[in-house]
Amino acid sequence: MRFRHPDGSTVHLAYCTNVHPAETLGGVVAQLRDHCEPVRRRLGRDRLGIGLWLAADAARALDSDPSALRALRAELDRRGLEVVTLNGFPYEGFGAEEVKYRVYRPDWADPERLEHTTALARVLAGLLPDDVTDGSISTLPLAWRTAAHGTGRHEKALRTLAERLDALEELTGRSIRIGLEPEPGCVVETTHDALAPLSAIAHHRIGICVDTCHLATSFEDPHTALDVLTAAGVPVVKSQLSAALHAEHPHLPEVRTALAAFDEPRFLHQTRTSPTLNSVRAGGAPIAAGLRGTDDLGEALGGDTLPDASPWRAHFHVPLHAAPAAPLTSTLPVLRAALTRLVGGPHPLTRHLEVETYTWQALPPELRPRGRTQLADGIAAELTLARDLLTDLGLKELP
Repeated sequence: MRFRHPDGSTVHLAYCTNVHPAETLGGVVAQLRDHCEPVRRRLGRDRLGIGLWLAADAARALDSDPSALRALRAELDRRGLEVVTLNGFPYEGFGAEEVKYRVYRPDWADPERLEHTTALARVLAGLLPDDVTDGSISTLPLAWRTAAHGTGRHEKALRTLAERLDALEELTGRSIRIGLEPEPGCVVETTHDALAPLSAIAHHRIGICVDTCHLATSFEDPHTALDVLTAAGVPVVKSQLSAALHAEHPHLPEVRTALAAFDEPRFLHQTRTSPTLNSVRAGGAPIAAGLRGTDDLGEALGGDTLPDASPWRAHFHVPLHAAPAAPLTSTLPVLRAALTRLVGGPHPLTRHLEVETYTWQALPPELRPRGRTQLADGIAAELTLARDLLTDLGLKELP
């Protein structure tokens, strides 16, 4: 979906296909038929943007075979789909029964991360629509925090990537940029954590991907965070529109029972609280000094590890249009505030937006979609909400 910003530029809205992951190129093509095109039809659109997730095997197949890349591009065109952004964070196995810490490997100290991301950049350059010259890729925020190496190797790899992206633009005329995606528990957990490594790299092709679920989980105020990034000259390459799980009173038994329904075995649901901010609400608060957290929701619920006198937020991407029932809620207000700052000003801070709710099948059983039809309905509802937020900010939807 495309929107005209009041300054005349085009803002792209997509949804991320990691919600129905596939490990092979054949699986990716099936996604387009079984999921992406039905969503487009529900929205009544002639064209729909998708943020492709390509597992390592699929990316290699496309990068090594120009005819396969042309065939995928033709399939996208035939089904009324377009790609301007890729999700390069998960490397492989995102559809496994247990993902957890595996999603952070390989990290940016491993040469395979550099090679994979380079392949993704070449693939994206070949998939961009004819009238689009700029693409974006979100990626791992260096490494999980317990990685045994320092950030020097990460930064060297990203500088090498930037040089390769320069050469790619010279060759193709397509500009591809990479955004580190801060996530709780990683070396780059917050937007503030991104400042030092990105300043050290100091290249316009390497910036940040602002995931609004991660932003909220770390109790960052979107206006403050984005102002700091702007002042530091850090480009916002893309933003993933997502909402976290919010529990205002986690000490109450009924709240813990409600949270326990979201404690599932597939993904990691990092949980955070800020004991210094006793009155924080789901609408956001300044970056919290003294932020406390656990690696997973079950760990937070399992004892006295996490203080419960202040609100908790869990890294669980809940559907944008459907906040959980009381006594829980979502951090949709943080998303709204972030979007206002990202595209509501005189000029957009980013032109690539991606709805990323990959946890539909990890929701409590009574909330999960039953089959492809309900999943397509849910994704279409999320995109409709995002569209309405953009038009409320003065953007005009384009055909």
